[in-house]
Amino acid sequence: MTVQDAAASRSEPPRSLGAVCLVDDHGEFRQSAAWWLESLGYEVRTFDDPQAFLDAGDPPVEACLLFDVRMPTMSGLELLDAVKARGCERPVIFMTGHADVPLAVEAMKKGAITFLEKPFQEAALEEALGLAFARLRPATTPGQDLYARRLASLTEREREVMALVVAGRVNKIIAYELGISPKTVELHRSRIMTKMEAASLTELVRMAITGTTDGDA
Repeated sequence: MTVQDAAASRSEPPRSLGAVCLVDDHGEFRQSAAWWLESLGYEVRTFDDPQAFLDAGDPPVEACLLFDVRMPTMSGLELLDAVKARGCERPVIFMTGHADVPLAVEAMKKGAITFLEKPFQEAALEEALGLAFARLRPATTPGQDLYARRLASLTEREREVMALVVAGRVNKIIAYELGISPKTVELHRSRIMTKMEAASLTELVRMAITGTTDGDA
């Protein structure tokens, strides 16, 4: 089910889950995505142009930014740079209608929660928003605290490799995209598994998705 399809399946909105600022130049997608997000319980602010978003001032403190990557006047990555230049730190989810691994890598380097390819499943966006708001709201369980400490122990390169591993990329593709050798990727993977204390790839993915070390999260 796509975002557009899911919009029609929601009925009575639940309590507010936080604010989402959606910047996308495609009117039909923007309208249907906003409707769907509001039905989930989010307060949604939509913008058809990056400059309109910047002119509106800083977003709410507890807000997630949902940026399209390719827009006529300014890319989503450039928009994030402009937001950060103001000293405004908010979790960001990028969207694109065209699969582009180098862009995804750059987005993750800039601290993006994830990089979603349109049309995406509603579960993928709900999961990403959950991670975004978990980042905004301090961890409250021992498992979340432990996961955050383990993640903080990774180097920048290890974070890049982990993001691609969790996304399902094989070593050769990771090596090509990051400009390193497959052997180096394997070394990074080994160190990631050790630092994250993950017994298997499945466990590493689960931790990355849930943001906790708790097995029953």
